[in-house]
Amino acid sequence: MPGSRPAASGGSAASDAASSALRTAVAVGCLVLVLGGGLWIRRAGSLRGVGTVVVAALVVTAAFAGVTALRVDAVASGPARAAAEAGRFVTVDGVVTEDPRRLDSVGGDLVVLTVRASRLASGRDAVVGPTTLTVFAAASDWTGVPFGTPVTFRARLAVPDRPGLVAVVARPTGPPTVGPAPWWGRAATAVRSALDAASDAALPPDAAGLLPGIVVGDRSGLLPEVEEDFTEAGMSHLTAVSGANFAFFVGAVVLLARACTLGPRATVLLAGLALVAFVVIARPSPSVLRAAVMGVLGLLALLTGRRRHAMPALATAVIVLLAVDPALAVSWGFALSVTATAALVLLAPVLLRWWVGDPDSPDGRPTRSPVRGAVVVAVAAHLVTAPLVAAMAGRTSLYAVPANLLAAPVVGPITVVGAAAALLAVIDVDVGALVAGVTRLPLTWLVTVARVGASAPGAVIPTSDGTVGALVVGAAAVGAIAVWWWLRRRQDARGRGCRSPVARSSGDRSDPPRAPSSRPG
Repeated sequence: MPGSRPAASGGSAASDAASSALRTAVAVGCLVLVLGGGLWIRRAGSLRGVGTVVVAALVVTAAFAGVTALRVDAVASGPARAAAEAGRFVTVDGVVTEDPRRLDSVGGDLVVLTVRASRLASGRDAVVGPTTLTVFAAASDWTGVPFGTPVTFRARLAVPDRPGLVAVVARPTGPPTVGPAPWWGRAATAVRSALDAASDAALPPDAAGLLPGIVVGDRSGLLPEVEEDFTEAGMSHLTAVSGANFAFFVGAVVLLARACTLGPRATVLLAGLALVAFVVIARPSPSVLRAAVMGVLGLLALLTGRRRHAMPALATAVIVLLAVDPALAVSWGFALSVTATAALVLLAPVLLRWWVGDPDSPDGRPTRSPVRGAVVVAVAAHLVTAPLVAAMAGRTSLYAVPANLLAAPVVGPITVVGAAAALLAVIDVDVGALVAGVTRLPLTWLVTVARVGASAPGAVIPTSDGTVGALVVGAAAVGAIAVWWWLRRRQDARGRGCRSPVARSSGDRSDPPRAPSSRPG
């Protein structure tokens, strides 16, 4: 089990020290370059703008490297790490900051969760202060302990196998003593429980476990075979909270506010309150907060169509999120969200223009179509995320694009109707079940698409993981874009060649008669 070997503490400590030293060296090096760049900018002349951008990037890099080095050093040298290296048994007082997630383990049913400890006591010794613990515990003891619940439990500490910002791994020796959760935590749990009850009452088992996963990321009731089908078909992102969930939900709130003729300020306020409520219900973990930011940025890009504004907003969001939680820098989910959002802002409009653009149109604008827009969004997101998926999992999905295209029309309605069912189920489960029943056919469609996509020949193509897999799949993605561009150019050339004689003949008919030439024949 991860983190169960105290003997590995020496190697982990050495790795943490080397990592901290490297970050410190990067920070110092960037500061030196900033000083040199500042002197160069004063004499740069026409290149002053480029130099300013480079210096600003170095300043941000130095700041992140320095702050991360300090945080890693605090984690690796604190008293909690010393207790973990000694393998001590302690009494932990803290708060659950992540819902327990079930692990497939040979040793039995286990769950993993995160606890923000405020006190670690071992005999007369006690460590007081915030400490993040990764807890591996028995599912029977911890499954019913939700996010935000204060807990007290006895556990043995160990050093994590991987360097990072998690100081300690804990293995409880028994069930926790649970305290009262805050009101917002109880309200969020009530909404999630009401949605589960309404889904169970209105939907078959495969769809009943899928609806809470799509709406609020609750995968506890998802059948294993359904989860496997969604993973192999490249649709697993639908069963977790993503930026699309927030975009659909906030977009529906904005449309509702406009239908009620609310002003811009009231609309923004209502959308903000809805966003905060959705974050609380879906659990305000780092992954959910990241999805909320990316979803809002994607929605703004679609509503405004101004890429010049969307990209600075995306860059600012990435910087702020990394400043709040530097561990996101090594998070696959964060990387996938950022690249997918960037593809929505940068690549999707280009692909759409290649596909439907007509350079000879009177107004110079491409013909727009919702179907074509959905296609290019799915293709763009898959092209940029496929290399990361290959590096992470060592495989790629052959049918991910068509499967997500078939699923796209129903995901938004399921999210909005499911959210309404959850709110109504808090008041009356039967009413909530009646609304949840509306999603029966769309959910059945999703389950069918995932099953067919997972069982089709060549559904999953194994690749090398790590850098090699990312380079191979990335090269294939770049090649696909190049072929698309080449085919589009040939089609445009043929279209211009076919239209030119007609254009000339029509122009001859429309031209006024010319005076006869005075030159001799």
